[in-house]
Amino acid sequence: MGWVTFTLFTLLTTIKSETQTCKLIGQTGYIEFSKEGDLTIGGVFSMTSTMELVDNNYQELPYTYCTKWNDRELKFARTMIFTVEEINRDAMLLPGVSLGYKVYNGCGGENLIRAAIEALNGEDLQNCSGQVLAVLGHSSSGVSEDINIILSSFSVPQVSHLSTCACLSDKSLYPTFFRTVPSDHFQIAGLVQLMKYFDWQWFGIIYAVGPYAEEGTADLIMETKKEGICVEFSLPYTKTSKSELKTIVNTLRDSSSNVIIIFMSLSNTKSFLSKMERYNISGKQWLGTEAWITTSDLASVDRMYILQGAMGFALPKTSIPGLGEFLLSLKPSDEPESAIIKAFWENFFDCSFFPSNTSEMCTGAEDLQTVSSVYTDVSGFSEENNVYKAVYSVAYALHTLLQCQNGSNPTSGKPCVTKNEVQPKLVLEQMKYVNFTTKNGAKVLFDEYGESVAQYDLVNWQMEEDGSVEIKTIAQFDTSFPEGERLKIKKDTKIIWGGNNDKVPRSVCTEPCPPGTRKLINKNRPVCCFNCVQCPAGTISNQTNSPDCLICPPEFWSNEKRDQCLPKPTEYLSYKEITGALLAGFCCIGVFLSLLISIIFLTHKETPIVRANNSELSFLLLFSLKLCFLCSLTFIDRPTEWSCMLRHTAFGITFVLCISCVLGKTLVVLLAFKATLPSSNIMKWFGPIQQRLSVLTFTLVQVVICILWVTINPPFPNMNTKYYKEKIILECALGSAVAFWAVLGYVGLLAILCFVLAFLARKLPDSFNEAKLITFSMLIFCAVWITFIPAYVSSPGKFTVAVEIFAILASSFGLLICIFFPKCYIIIFRPDQNSKKHVMGKIPTRNL
Repeated sequence: MGWVTFTLFTLLTTIKSETQTCKLIGQTGYIEFSKEGDLTIGGVFSMTSTMELVDNNYQELPYTYCTKWNDRELKFARTMIFTVEEINRDAMLLPGVSLGYKVYNGCGGENLIRAAIEALNGEDLQNCSGQVLAVLGHSSSGVSEDINIILSSFSVPQVSHLSTCACLSDKSLYPTFFRTVPSDHFQIAGLVQLMKYFDWQWFGIIYAVGPYAEEGTADLIMETKKEGICVEFSLPYTKTSKSELKTIVNTLRDSSSNVIIIFMSLSNTKSFLSKMERYNISGKQWLGTEAWITTSDLASVDRMYILQGAMGFALPKTSIPGLGEFLLSLKPSDEPESAIIKAFWENFFDCSFFPSNTSEMCTGAEDLQTVSSVYTDVSGFSEENNVYKAVYSVAYALHTLLQCQNGSNPTSGKPCVTKNEVQPKLVLEQMKYVNFTTKNGAKVLFDEYGESVAQYDLVNWQMEEDGSVEIKTIAQFDTSFPEGERLKIKKDTKIIWGGNNDKVPRSVCTEPCPPGTRKLINKNRPVCCFNCVQCPAGTISNQTNSPDCLICPPEFWSNEKRDQCLPKPTEYLSYKEITGALLAGFCCIGVFLSLLISIIFLTHKETPIVRANNSELSFLLLFSLKLCFLCSLTFIDRPTEWSCMLRHTAFGITFVLCISCVLGKTLVVLLAFKATLPSSNIMKWFGPIQQRLSVLTFTLVQVVICILWVTINPPFPNMNTKYYKEKIILECALGSAVAFWAVLGYVGLLAILCFVLAFLARKLPDSFNEAKLITFSMLIFCAVWITFIPAYVSSPGKFTVAVEIFAILASSFGLLICIFFPKCYIIIFRPDQNSKKHVMGKIPTRNL
């Protein structure tokens, strides 16, 4: 930028006199080719590439001159001339107006800026006549930046064919800049799409020190970050730094990323590859920028391990009818005043236009088709097509500006302009609305940033053993298509990958987390480097790189892989499992024993042992015991609405019936002995009718409780997911816990009352030992149900039901065995004791 300040100062320095003449201070004469026309455009190229300074020992004004010839830049200049000539032959474009050109040459930033200033000033320094209306160029982004700062001050449009720096899109700094080459922003977008397409999420960058590569690298890192693609390293390279090269080599050897981008200009790439030849770093997939990716001269046997399979975006090659013949038909006689053409000619044919002892004399009739160089390569045009479009864009802007209908311009609505009134700022206004298609089918228009439609070819280096290379187009990238459809890989295209592989290389910091795991970000590392954590039980992830695990619905549970929610297995006490089958078996045994004892008692109902202590209550007790055993079966198998209501109510009612009968028998024992006292008629008040009423009354109380329970808040089937996370317990919810404990409490109250009364009758004569048996049975009954409460509360799942069935069976067997087995023993095995005499015995007189 220092040269810009200097040249601006030079531009604005004038020597004022009475005639107001102006004079440009410093070196001039950068014009190389020119042709007069009604309207003139300029072009600034670097046909010579190295600047030499002659200081004259500072005794005279120093000056510079250029050496080394740049074939590519000459090709650009000649393409501009060809395009102007083609436009002048077109009767439809700029009719009645001839287009002229002035082509300037310079080497080094200072000379190129001076050439641009010379184009601005024109030929007549007093009135600036011959001033160009637009400037084409330059190839370098840095030079274009400096030139546009000057051109913008005079509203002169600049159209570049090869300046790709995204910084030039800033209209606040470069308001008159346009370009027909895609910005690096689009190339970066293409590289990001390429990495997304092949799932390359981990890469490294090696870039040259300078605005082009540094700004491009910064933009690339920013854009990849938006897409979740991470940079492992970003290393600078300079041609002279050995320490930087050593760092690059060591990093490449140790890196885990397999994709490396070389973001450099062509000259820096040549230097970098020449130094990397001696290091055997293979297996990497190299990506390049359009600055060097199509330069086949870079290929060699020593570089095969780097360049084999290299990929990058290049400007698409196209055909321009007539351009190849025009370029190859060049003769020194076409530009007799041009020293540069003669210098190129001497370089092409190794001859001289002046007598020389080392070279043959040039005739000027040599055939360029016999020369192999960048200039004579006319197999296809990519960069030249940008020059072609740049000239046409200015011509169409001029054509639109000169249109006139009814005294005004149909595009802008302003008064008509003649060709003599055309000013650069008017051309600048029309450049913003340019929209046309060239003869070779290229669509040209500019957006608000001066950018044209970006199109690239994705090329692939396919090298042979001898070091030769075929650069094949394998895809296209077109920004005119919707997002996600811009990159299109050709079908059935052979692609060679880095390291001469036939498979797409993997380049990730961490492999994607599979389904069943979640991605855990490590805050101290890039987002691409993460940990994969298995989902906890009961949660799943059914996609790769899932950030979270999804909780399964209550009725579902995760499988072992944690990638699918499966219905939870249901658990309940079933007849098919051992516990359920055993309990059901004991229920049947209890019913069988009760039935057997009933039969025995029925067949011996007239015997004293059966008739003693109210045989009717004995048969009713046996019946209630059968119901107690049978109600246990309602607790087994899958709970239903009816089974849930039946199991608790049947249990409560049958047990109250059973305890009522035992309580009645206990009262009969007590009152029977009290009735033996003189003048006692107590049995008159507790005869068979009263005994039946007492049993009925006690039972009706429980029935009322159960009716209220079932009516208000009955038990119901419930899917319990609280005990176990991995399975569902099918159970009968109590509905009303108060009603449940009321039923259970009432049974307990009667049992305790019965136990107390039986305990009081324990010392009656042995012949009437039923009170002792009742006492022992009630002791077992109460012990069972007292231990049942904590076991019931603490038992999980189906074991709660098993505990309840066990309590029912244990207490029922306790009553059955303790009360009836001794009598059955006497009936069957000791019939001699089954007599009235033995049952009555002698009763000593005692006070009760």
